[in-house]
Amino acid sequence: MSTQVPQEKENAEVDAGESRPQSPHQDRRLQEKAEKREQTERENEERAKESEETVEIKVFRYDPEVKEKQEPRFDTFHVPFEKGMTVLDAVIHARDHYDSSLTFRHSCRQAICGSDAFFINGRQRLGCQTQIAELDTPVRIEPLPHQEVVKDLVVEMESFYEQMEAVEPYFQTNEAPDDDLEEQRQSRENREKIKMGTRCIWCASCMSSCNIAAGDDQYLGPAAISMAYRFAMDDREGEEMTDHRLRIIEQEHGVWRCQTQFSCTNVCPKDIPLTEHIQELKREAVKKNLKFW
Repeated sequence: MSTQVPQEKENAEVDAGESRPQSPHQDRRLQEKAEKREQTERENEERAKESEETVEIKVFRYDPEVKEKQEPRFDTFHVPFEKGMTVLDAVIHARDHYDSSLTFRHSCRQAICGSDAFFINGRQRLGCQTQIAELDTPVRIEPLPHQEVVKDLVVEMESFYEQMEAVEPYFQTNEAPDDDLEEQRQSRENREKIKMGTRCIWCASCMSSCNIAAGDDQYLGPAAISMAYRFAMDDREGEEMTDHRLRIIEQEHGVWRCQTQFSCTNVCPKDIPLTEHIQELKREAVKKNLKFW
């Protein structure tokens, strides 16, 4: 049973449902706050635009098909900097916003395709893998040295691909299991031995850094020899195929031309120990030719 007087309960309900009207003074204050907030936001946006951080890049330019561009030069671009920006990001921005004729190769942007290898601040690097924040400015971007320049940052790659194909970079064996459904197993130890050699992405950075390749266009080069190592050391191919591969890399312009300068190893974006692979193939070639009688 309720202890509240009916009249009092009715008055309480009326009071609870009433809302006090807002005074003109309160309306004006709310309007002023909203206007001040909008003004502050506009000022912040303008301040951000004025203080926008940029990075200066100098890009090599050359176009043999345009008379005015046949003389090599460097063009300077000021690109808006963002945290995590790569050299490839900067070059793409320069192309998309400043000069659509700027030419370069790129594809996956994940350091897998190897197509965006440039000469950045005096070193062979992948554009998509190189952080702008880690470089001295202005950032100087050039095509790979020791390669014929087709246009701007694009170099001729046919000779490099020919050297790679010369070592027959595909699995071959004469010791396959008799049963077609039986797997050809590889030991864990052997897999570890050749693992690094399987990471090559054919970017040609190592070839570009090699002084021997610069003076000998027939030299197989570190990438091709390392690829030969990957298959020659694969114990699933068998002894006969191993001997065949060693004969390929033993030629006059093969492993014996390497002078162990480690330049290829230093610039490899996949950290492949190229020089070690070349030296091990030299040892294997010597052992194969040793005769005791």
